[in-house]
Amino acid sequence: MDMTVILASVLFLILGMGAGFFVRHLMATKELKERQGKGDEIIEKAKKDASDIKYKARKEAKEIIKEEREIFDKEIRKRENDIKSQEKGVLAKEARLDTKLEERDRELQKLKEKEQSLDEAKGRVEVEIARYKERQNEIATRLSEIAGMTREEAKQELMGRMEEEAKVDFARELKRLEEEHQQDAEKNAKKVIGTAIQRFAGEYVADRTITSVDLPSDDVKGRLIGREGRNIRAFEHICGVDLIIDDTPEMVVISSFNVVRREIARRTIEKLIDDGRIHPAKIEEFHDKSKAEIDKYLLEMGEKAQMEIGVHGIHPEILKLVGALNFRTSYTQNQYQHALEAAFICGTMASELGLNVKQARRAGLLHDIGKVIDASAEGSHAVIGADFAKKYGESADVVHAIRAHHDDEKPESVLAHLVAAADALSGARPGARKAMMESYVSRLSDIEQIVNGFDGVNNCYAISGGREVRVFVENDRVNDEQTVILSRDIAKKIEEEMSYPGTIKVTVLRETKSVGVAK
Repeated sequence: MDMTVILASVLFLILGMGAGFFVRHLMATKELKERQGKGDEIIEKAKKDASDIKYKARKEAKEIIKEEREIFDKEIRKRENDIKSQEKGVLAKEARLDTKLEERDRELQKLKEKEQSLDEAKGRVEVEIARYKERQNEIATRLSEIAGMTREEAKQELMGRMEEEAKVDFARELKRLEEEHQQDAEKNAKKVIGTAIQRFAGEYVADRTITSVDLPSDDVKGRLIGREGRNIRAFEHICGVDLIIDDTPEMVVISSFNVVRREIARRTIEKLIDDGRIHPAKIEEFHDKSKAEIDKYLLEMGEKAQMEIGVHGIHPEILKLVGALNFRTSYTQNQYQHALEAAFICGTMASELGLNVKQARRAGLLHDIGKVIDASAEGSHAVIGADFAKKYGESADVVHAIRAHHDDEKPESVLAHLVAAADALSGARPGARKAMMESYVSRLSDIEQIVNGFDGVNNCYAISGGREVRVFVENDRVNDEQTVILSRDIAKKIEEEMSYPGTIKVTVLRETKSVGVAK
């Protein structure tokens, strides 16, 4: 019984376990199916999401490609436009260059034609000379037969006549050739000078040659003099100037050949007055401060001028001299402004001639720096300035242009001639300077005196401020051909005996008068 129960219990247990296993199997199968279903849903959803993402990605990629392509196209079009603009500029430059080359070729052709005409004229003259010699021999033989003159006497007679005829023919030919050659030269010169002057207009400031300082009261004069003249002696010794204290109320005058020293002294006095303590130690202290201020100011003015004309690399010591020109005048013309104007005019003429514009402006700016160098230096301001420029590294061409602008050295380059011309144009043009009446009248008188010394001159007049002299000759003593030679001789003598800015035009006039009397 017990065994049966046990077996039954075991059987039920086995059946229960089998049923439980079966139930669990069913449940696991069901759960697996549910999970497989969910997994399939997730996969489907993932596939769908992936498809959407892929679609969006393709769409965004297309948009990005489209935008990049538009940007790229714009950049290409811009570059094409830039290239077209550059091509137009290059073509325009080529056209201008071709035009200039054609003009130069035409000028060269004209020169060749003129040279050829000169050679032909020379040949004609040689033929004429040979013909004259042959004719001379014939006439000499004929004269000796007719007049009983020896051959030698007839030769001398004919030589004199032939010489007079040759002079007339030479003067006539010379006049014709001069007129031909001067037409183009005068036209081009007027164009270059006119363009240079018209493209620059300068203003001048009339500076005083002696510096005066206003004092708050006459008591300051005594303090400047000091006990037994101690302060004034110290001031003159330290500043290197003369301090003039006279009866002029509330004013002292500073006198010195050196414009920079004079300005330093003026600032020193002003500082002493502001401080109130005037004694040798303070004079030296304020002089050093004023000197430092002036050095800085001169350098700034020099750099300003350098920047204004568009050059660079000028040595600071030279720039200080350029700045110091602001304290220097010539016939009341401010030399700093004169230097700038000469630089611009020189550069403009160089541009018209196809030369180095910056080098021309540099030489024009520096041509008068010798005027502010210490007077103890020997030589003219052109030589002194050239030596100083050479010392501080300026090129040989610029140094030569500075030295030659007043004929201290013979000009040997186009640049030297341009600097001399720019200096004369700036200084001699109307309104630039106020020349002293005495020197002006004296120059006109000297010109007329030189001209009246020539044979055949009836009267002469210096006009246009001494820039032109008109000469009237006696028509029975000077013929038309001889007026050419006379004008050249007068011009040459004026060049040899006078010194003047610019040029003097000599015009010789001859007229024939016939008088009839009715009775």
